[in-house]
Amino acid sequence: MNFYPIFWKDLLLIRKKPWRFLASSMVMPLLYLVTFGWGLGRGMNVNGGTYLEFVLPGILALSAMNNSFGPVSTSLNISKLYTKTIEEVLVSPVGPWSIALGRALTGLVRGLFSALMLLLVGAASGVHLNLSPFFFVVLALTAFCFASMGVAAAMIAHSHEDMANFNSFFIIPMSFLAGTFFSPDKLPQPLESLILVYPLTHSSLLLREMAAGREPTLGSTIILFAYTVMFFYLAGRLVKRTV
Repeated sequence: MNFYPIFWKDLLLIRKKPWRFLASSMVMPLLYLVTFGWGLGRGMNVNGGTYLEFVLPGILALSAMNNSFGPVSTSLNISKLYTKTIEEVLVSPVGPWSIALGRALTGLVRGLFSALMLLLVGAASGVHLNLSPFFFVVLALTAFCFASMGVAAAMIAHSHEDMANFNSFFIIPMSFLAGTFFSPDKLPQPLESLILVYPLTHSSLLLREMAAGREPTLGSTIILFAYTVMFFYLAGRLVKRTV
């Protein structure tokens, strides 16, 4: 798969304006961290630890989602509907699956970078998390999952309003309801079961379990991986349909 030109082109755009990329990646996660972790959660204890230790893994998952889905879907939507530059890519020797993979890998880099920067901020603030190689694998899987979702959403959208509606009905509710700031078992049924449909819920649960030194749940691992495969397959099929 000749995805490299697509991936490298997007990385060069990031390289041209690294400070803008860093600022845009960190603003929302830091706001959540300050508001919920240092503000509302100060002095609170959850499961024998501080609320900041509890909420940071969820904010890491949220940061990986926002910084992979948002830039990928927005740039692809603009190139499809406004600048029409995607047409040049579609008629090039680069195949549709390579286009989907190149864009998704760009989102993975963005999402993983923002999460790692936030992790450094948390460590500098004295937050202790148990980090393992699989912790970073889940972060990368989360970023790739939502980057693939961003590609699929941009290919489905027929207008900028459609893209905004997708954010309003899917991304924003997921940001607040997917167990990012609270444990899903605190909700009454059927809400507890409903939010387990969200892929972000399982990402937050996995990161929180590993950050606390527990073994990751097999069920959440399988569900997150299944969502990643499904979104990437959907992204590739939709790009192929556009060719």
